[in-house]
Amino acid sequence: MLGTLKKVFQGQDVKRLSKIANQINEIEKTIETLSDEQLQDKTTEFRERLQAGETLDHIKPEAFAVIREAARRILGQRHYDVQLIGGLALHEGMIAEMHTGEGKTLVASLPSYLNALTGKGVHVITVNEYLARRDYEIMGQIHRFLGLTVGLNHSKLGVPEKQEAYSADITYGTGNEFGFDYLRDHMVTDQSAKVQRELHYAIIDEADSILIDEARTPLIIASHSDLSAELFALTSKVVKPFVKDIDFKSELDTMQIFLTEEGAAKIENLFDVQNLYSQEHQLLYHFVMTSLRAQFLMKKDVDYIIRNGEAMLVDSFTGRVMEGRSYTDGLQQAIEAKEGLEIRDENETQASITIQNYFRLYDKVSGMSGTVMTEKDEFFQTYGLHVAEIPTNKPKQRVDMEDLLYATAESKYAKVIHDVKHYHELGRPVLIGTTSIQQSEYISSLLQDAGLTHHLLNAKTEEQEAAIISLAGQKGQIMIATNMAGRGTDILLGEGVREIGGLHIIGTEKHESRRIDNQLRGRAGRQGDPGSSQFILSLEDELFKKIEPEQLEKLLKKLKTNSLGLVSNPEPVKFVNDVQRLIETSLFSMRANVLKLDDTADQQRRAVYSQRNDILMTDDSLQLYKDRLKQSLNNLLQNEEWTAQEWHAAALQLLPSSILPEFSAQMDEIEIKDLIEQSYHKYTKQLDELTLSEEEAQSLKTAVLRKLDVHWLSHLKDMEQLKDGIHLRGYSQEDPYRIYEREGYEMFLNMLDTANAEACADILIRMNSMTIDSENGGHSDDSH
Repeated sequence: MLGTLKKVFQGQDVKRLSKIANQINEIEKTIETLSDEQLQDKTTEFRERLQAGETLDHIKPEAFAVIREAARRILGQRHYDVQLIGGLALHEGMIAEMHTGEGKTLVASLPSYLNALTGKGVHVITVNEYLARRDYEIMGQIHRFLGLTVGLNHSKLGVPEKQEAYSADITYGTGNEFGFDYLRDHMVTDQSAKVQRELHYAIIDEADSILIDEARTPLIIASHSDLSAELFALTSKVVKPFVKDIDFKSELDTMQIFLTEEGAAKIENLFDVQNLYSQEHQLLYHFVMTSLRAQFLMKKDVDYIIRNGEAMLVDSFTGRVMEGRSYTDGLQQAIEAKEGLEIRDENETQASITIQNYFRLYDKVSGMSGTVMTEKDEFFQTYGLHVAEIPTNKPKQRVDMEDLLYATAESKYAKVIHDVKHYHELGRPVLIGTTSIQQSEYISSLLQDAGLTHHLLNAKTEEQEAAIISLAGQKGQIMIATNMAGRGTDILLGEGVREIGGLHIIGTEKHESRRIDNQLRGRAGRQGDPGSSQFILSLEDELFKKIEPEQLEKLLKKLKTNSLGLVSNPEPVKFVNDVQRLIETSLFSMRANVLKLDDTADQQRRAVYSQRNDILMTDDSLQLYKDRLKQSLNNLLQNEEWTAQEWHAAALQLLPSSILPEFSAQMDEIEIKDLIEQSYHKYTKQLDELTLSEEEAQSLKTAVLRKLDVHWLSHLKDMEQLKDGIHLRGYSQEDPYRIYEREGYEMFLNMLDTANAEACADILIRMNSMTIDSENGGHSDDSH
């Protein structure tokens, strides 16, 4: 019933938006008659109407007609009606499911133009810098023609260039780079070094990839830590001979690994420690567990490749090398030790945010992808985003054949080679999709043995990507590709290929998510082209290793195969779908848990960043100091168990000795507190008489910022440690998330108090010299 209702509502969305598309079509006739100059003047007119009180929805039909006409004149591309519907859905803050080849890039030009008219800035987010540059150069032509400014944000820009890119009406870039800029902006010590404006509106291409797949990994800015990486060389050798289920247990679906009692005992004996889990051996435990993960969970040519003596990350969802990224918490160093590479310094987190919490900062978010309906519930629960299914411009012609499931990998690959030969003899181009570099290279060797000429596209050959893709749809071509050919790739059919059936897709493994499989299928049959697809699988695939062995064993008992090893019972398609749904549920749960924990950190992050912004923006550094001093003294006055000597020593950290009198042992608590308050008021009067130079004022702000930053970084480590141990606390019959939230909040308040007190103590030394110098009629030279 609920599913039917959802379909009805989705249908209503399209029906409602279709009516607005009809209005745009009616206006189009008038817009077509305008000269270029008159068309360009529409931008000024729209902005004036908005300033006069009209809303974006008032001008929306006419603005869409204007951008459509500009695209026709500049690019020779006129938006289809379904593209107008997609653009309207994006403007309303929805996720639009639009199939491959439906022109999502052109769709984004509609809401980006409309929303840019407010002057608040629009961010168009893509999955990689190549696509960002392409959209900036091609779609940017339309916007520039209509008088808008367009910026490109990428990792190699300096601060002035980034500020220019962000000041544009429309800015193109990757989600990661926008997120990293947000974090970097909250590490600066001068307001003028910030690059971003307020986060107004984001349009996310391949929204499922960015908002769901990448959401498992937080964005982290790290610096080298002082931890010795040499220990990784030792722990790597120690865990190398460990045996699964004897020395350790692992869960592939959640990528978790645990020592058994036997494994822990081996470590304790080798390092001569009594209890590996005790506080004093926490560092050794960290190195051992990280080495175990590197040795048994991280796979070469799957999770990373070795290039020029470096271990480089491979994005499992895109199949691309993640330039400039490395694993944190020592995992990078553990992999380097495992592979016998030079072990570099470990990285230490300086700032982090999850993808979910970054995009929640925008006033409005929308997105597009060819495959989002399977995750519509997660989009709504996590981001509050509604999914609209946009119809295709032409009916789909692609034939998606039923999955074939074999008992063994050997039988599967025999069928793959058989089918490649068959379609190759027909002259049809074939695309073989794989899930890893390792698998793509293995199939390449099988094709070589069969005498079949082919192209190989993976992270190791991405330099030739454009050339390989351009050949993929030509007659008789065979291409093997990792997920690199799965997103943002249009494979155009060569001459005569439509007539013989179009491109044929062979999927050799199912992914953790049905969406990634659908992306692969979507390479064939674009814009009403013919084509076909089929997945050829085996029970030895990685997918089936990610469910519990007991569950798999139960399923295998019912298994029946024919003479070729093809599974006929239980129903293979249902069986594979059930396994995928099981893993998808597990991954959703994992992302939800990450977000649940990060929500606590996010509240704290926002509070710290808000404080930093207030400090940076203040024009009165002395008032900033006085406010913090009063707060620190108030905290000091809460103590009720100190002796007079202890009170005096603590107060001297915050108030000048020239103002604070000695406390006698006979004084009671009330007298001491009165003296401290009197001293504070006397000191602030003295501060009010000071006139600080611009340099001195900046140095006070910097002192407060430095202490806040130092203690915030230390707090992040403490929160990580609290998080690592929090699941064990669940045994106390209390919700571990509530414990994390409560204890994390207490730690946070203590951190802020400590940072304030230390900043005030630092400033006191500075102010003493300024006060003395002021009495002598001048400023101190030692303002730093």
